[in-house]
Amino acid sequence: MKHVLSVFVENQTGVLVRVVSMFSRREFNIDSLSVGVTERPDYSRITIVVQGDENLVEQMIKQLEKMPVVEAVQRLDMKNAVCRGMTLIKVKADDTNRLDVLKMGELFRAHVVDVESSTLIFEITGSDDKVSAFLRLVKPYGNR
Repeated sequence: MKHVLSVFVENQTGVLVRVVSMFSRREFNIDSLSVGVTERPDYSRITIVVQGDENLVEQMIKQLEKMPVVEAVQRLDMKNAVCRGMTLIKVKADDTNRLDVLKMGELFRAHVVDVESSTLIFEITGSDDKVSAFLRLVKPYGNR
């Protein structure tokens, strides 16, 4: 089962490395990771998505709370959380298929962020299912 942990940490050089190293040393797997500053400039928030049973997640939280740079750890309720992923994908698109590829991107509300003579780069945001469906749809055109 997926769990989202919100970790409030001191905004210092190397804090992210220390937090991720703790996960690595204990062989915890991270599915997703994002970091951003908070309304308080001396603190950052690390949002970590992990998979595991209740005991494993409790162990992760306890290990995080032991770290001196961690101010607070909160488990977010998946039922009340809005989770979105963002993916950049480069797709082969030449003069013969560019219009088809662009129409697929439009269908999924993917934004073109770069155009080259033989490729397009799309940015797609949404649920994991939406992103996966788009990747399957453009796979025959070739990913780069």
